[in-house]
Amino acid sequence: MTSSTASAKSRKSPSSKRADGAMGGLLYPGSDWDFATIQRISEAVQEIGEGELGLDTYRTQIEVITSEQMLDAYSSVGMPLFYKHWSFGKDFARNEPMYRKGFQGLAYEIVINSDPCVCYIMEENSATMQTLVLAHAAMGHNHFFKNNYVFKQWTDASGIADYLAFAKSYIAKCEDRYGLEAVERVVDAAHALQSHGIHRYPGKRSMDLRSEERREQERRAHGEALFNDLWRTVPTKGKRDRKKTAEDRRRAILKLPEENILYFLEKTAPRLAPWQREVIRIVRLIAQYFYPQRQTKMMNEGCACFVHHRIMSRLHEQGRITDGSFLEFLHSHTSVVMQPDYNDRRYSGINPYALGFTMMQDIERICTEPTDEDRAWFADIAGNNDAYRTLRDIWANFRDESFVSQYLSPHVIRKMGLFQLMDDEEEDEYVVGSIHDERGYREVRRALARTYDVARRDPDIQVIDVDLAGDRRLELRHFVSDGVVLEPKDAERVVQHLADLWGYEVRLVESDDEEEYGEYVANPVRPILEPNPVL
Repeated sequence: MTSSTASAKSRKSPSSKRADGAMGGLLYPGSDWDFATIQRISEAVQEIGEGELGLDTYRTQIEVITSEQMLDAYSSVGMPLFYKHWSFGKDFARNEPMYRKGFQGLAYEIVINSDPCVCYIMEENSATMQTLVLAHAAMGHNHFFKNNYVFKQWTDASGIADYLAFAKSYIAKCEDRYGLEAVERVVDAAHALQSHGIHRYPGKRSMDLRSEERREQERRAHGEALFNDLWRTVPTKGKRDRKKTAEDRRRAILKLPEENILYFLEKTAPRLAPWQREVIRIVRLIAQYFYPQRQTKMMNEGCACFVHHRIMSRLHEQGRITDGSFLEFLHSHTSVVMQPDYNDRRYSGINPYALGFTMMQDIERICTEPTDEDRAWFADIAGNNDAYRTLRDIWANFRDESFVSQYLSPHVIRKMGLFQLMDDEEEDEYVVGSIHDERGYREVRRALARTYDVARRDPDIQVIDVDLAGDRRLELRHFVSDGVVLEPKDAERVVQHLADLWGYEVRLVESDDEEEYGEYVANPVRPILEPNPVL
């Protein structure tokens, strides 16, 4: 059913709508709400989301929390339970006074990619805002989490809550047995490297999080019986002339090169105790869990904004929210999807909410009211008169980079005033490389899509070799792209954390195919403890 058909069937005169409201059709009369109101709102939102938009969601678990609890959720990356770490307290201590003094606001909701889908809503929200956030999070984000292929490949929504409970319990036991400082040092180092603890290809993943506690016990038992054969022989002099075949075999055994640095350390670092390896694994798996969200930020928010806009509009058309409530919603909605101009003090790049929502609306327009330009650019969807099915298919099968590359239209490029700037370091001025013409539209789309490529945003750092026969030095390489090198101070600190985990010298070289830009070398200043008895 198209949106225009749905609207026509439910449209009534203003007097009849208000009469329905007086008879109980109105979801809430003012800004106050109670749990019965939340229940009515949730059912009304679900009725439109599933019945008209065709959304398919996980079960929803709504949690009403205070602003302080929301700040606490901020500090622990929004998860329902988490292990303890000083950095979470630091975030809370920074955000709490800023919020109290009015220097920053809070999200109206936080939604967790789990089954059931946990949706936190603040008790300070008005009834209208509760309706908005349930439409946005409990329907929009929920549908995206359940159906997008990236989340299907990389996350285990039914097992994440159990795994977080296991992680929190395990790290607490480690703190009791080995001391808070010893555990914090491992977690600190793992946190510094967590953006390089990602498997980027679906073949390397752990999907069954529910079994991780059992598997940890199996790994512990196996570790007590065996040890890594790679480190069986004490290094001796005179072995540096080993044959090329032996070097290739060593690299094959270690599966080098390896871009997942935390995974490599967990499996092969010679001086880590079993419990330390498990702590690294916990940080790595949780970082992996958030990887799909980094790839789909703009699409996810665009989907949720489109869904909440449609649901709130339909509730108003049905007379289930008042004109005043609808205006309150529009004020919040327009604030979220506004794109500041480049010379506005608020400008910080392209707003993912603005671009996502604009592109979703544009796809609906292409499906229902296409122009000749649309038919030339999007022949497969132009005029199909099934916008909701088209959008559901797009939400399921694309991520940010491919979505922009495929569906950013000339109409949106003109509407948002997008163009391409060429930044040549050898020139004193920027050059406008692409404008609003046939070639320019394609170049702008290609350039914008590249900015959403996570592989291009993150530095490509790989473990390339280990000197097993000599001093056990770990060799890494940063494959430099477009001449962009690491920030020196940050690189030095992270390489130091890496050396502390590895237990021996670490060398990181920055280079591309033509030039070597520099290197970072670190020895373990505060080496992670020698192997301890297993937990």
